Amino acid sequence: MTPISPFRPRRWRGAILSNRAEVRFITREAPKRPVSAVADNVEFQNVLEVTVREDRTHGVTLLFDPGTSLEERVLSEQFRF
Repeated sequence: MTPISPFRPRRWRGAILSNRAEVRFITREAPKRPVSAVADNVEFQNVLEVTVREDRTHGVTLLFDPGTSLEERVLSEQFRF
């Protein structure tokens, strides 16, 4: 879990969570501080509560060039010039 808000605690650098972890966020003072949540490029506005957990019912198949490792492919995609 990685903080992205400028209001995060200054010394908190994030946490590594178990794949079985379930994290729940509850909005406080929703009328004063509207919250939106984004999942898979879909935005939900005026959120009161969000629960995040791993869903193993959907799988993916990763395809890559046999001459290039997955790590090399990820790096080239992230730092494309």
